[in-house]
Amino acid sequence: QVQLVESGGGSVQAGESLRLSCAASGVTYSSYCMAWFRQAPGKEREGVAGIGSTGVTSYTDSVKGRFTISKDNAKNTLYLQMNSLKPEETAMYYCAADPETTYCRSDYPPPPLFGTWGQGTQVTVSS
Repeated sequence: QVQLVESGGGSVQAGESLRLSCAASGVTYSSYCMAWFRQAPGKEREGVAGIGSTGVTSYTDSVKGRFTISKDNAKNTLYLQMNSLKPEETAMYYCAADPETTYCRSDYPPPPLFGTWGQGTQVTVSS
């Protein structure tokens, strides 16, 4: 059974940084497509960043240059380093995993079609 557990969320001021982590069990990061999504109240879930089994990464345009997705295969842990955070990025952030490799490509952000999701971690950015 695949389980994903996010951590690292919190409340910060605009311009500050946070690093989210996602620990997994029952899934081998090295062979899965992994991604971070976010969902604000009243809005659709948005793919923020993805990383494939080969290490290829993709980002939604609004976070390029500020967010970095990475993974430690030995620790089965996924990360999202978020710098220069903005108030409009306040949302619940979710980690997701799927064996479908086409979900992680360099030319578009991950689609909300992943099969396994964590419970989410709240990020609040105040101005």
